[in-house]
This record gives sequence, C-alpha cells and structure tokens, in this order.
Amino acid sequence: MNAILLTLACSVAGYLIGSIPFGWIIVKVVKGVDLRTIGSGRTGGTNVFRAAGRVPGFLTAFLDIFKGAITVLVVRNLFGAQTGGWAEALAGLGIVLGHNFSIFLGFKGGAGGATAIGTGAALWLVGTIPALLAGLFMLFIIGFASLATIFAAYGVAVALTAAALSGAMPVSYAVSGWGIVVLVMLALRPNIERLMNGTERRVEVFKRKPAPTEE
Repeated sequence: MNAILLTLACSVAGYLIGSIPFGWIIVKVVKGVDLRTIGSGRTGGTNVFRAAGRVPGFLTAFLDIFKGAITVLVVRNLFGAQTGGWAEALAGLGIVLGHNFSIFLGFKGGAGGATAIGTGAALWLVGTIPALLAGLFMLFIIGFASLATIFAAYGVAVALTAAALSGAMPVSYAVSGWGIVVLVMLALRPNIERLMNGTERRVEVFKRKPAPTEE
C-alpha cells in the first residue's frame, strides 16, 4: 500500500480506537447513568472520579493511557518503517482526536490528558516521564485537572520536539505532539476561562468524605 494511504488508514484507525469511551462505559455499568450529564460532561478519569469514585476514575485513566500506548506501539511495529514514522505519529494524534470528539458519543469526549501521556510514552517513554510527573503534580498537589492535562500535553510536545531537533526522533513525532496540544487546548477552553477568572473547580482525589453525624 502507498505510504500516504497507509498513514491515513492508521490515522483513521487511531481515531476509531481513541473514540472508545471507557469512562462513559464504566460509569454506565457502575452507576447506570450517562456520564455526559454529570459534572463537566467529559468522559475522562477526573469526571469519572466525581461521578463514580476513585477506583472507576483510576481505571478510566489507565484504560485511556493504555489505548493510546498500545495503538501507537502496534502501528509503529507494523508500519513505522514504511512511512518514516508518520503512521504512528498521526495514529497517536487520531487517538486523542477520537478521545476528545468520540464518534460513538455524538463527538463528545474527554480532554485528552491521559491519552496524550499514553501516545507520548509509546513514542518516547523517557521523554514523557517529566510530562507525566508535571501532570501528576498539578493534579494531586495543586488540584487542577485542567492544568494537569495542559502540562502533560505541553510536556510531551516539548520532549518530542527536543528529540526531533536532536535527530533522535522523526519530525513527525513533534508534529503529533503539537497537534495534540491544539486538541487539548480546544477541549479545555471553558476550563482555561475559569482558571483565568479564579473559578476553576479543584479536584481532591484523596480527600476523605466526612463521617455521618449521629442524631
């Protein structure tokens, strides 16, 4: 198959796999409700945490990371040499596009933080670790899921760009990284506005619920 057609096919496959709404499925099974009607309406781990608790939230985040990583790894192993790295790079971009605008949920979805980490880790694991740590710090210490997503996406893009400039990675990887940044920023426009206004909601993952008072 022509390299361009092969790359496009991998991009479409990435989009369809990214569109699998694990968070929506988990909340539907656990709570019997449509996650799009709860909280932010997004299908990522943070909103699942708010809707169904810690375990479903962490499971969603893991599955979103996994779908990004495994798809990129499979595409690279099968077609990377034939397309100069563009197949896996654009498959990764397609995964985040599908996650944020799922064809199965009326083009609704998440913000793409976990999938950005998953695709980034598959493209360059060592370079993605700082982005992951920055995202975790913003989530668990600062308490803003939106900032965690932004820091993770930018961290992956910067790492891939540095690797591409040094010649260690294909330029296509950097293109994918910055494409993901654009998708994340588009998805988080309301959150960015709230951050600027000081009204963004914090996430307190490990906060214990108050014990019920006795009457």
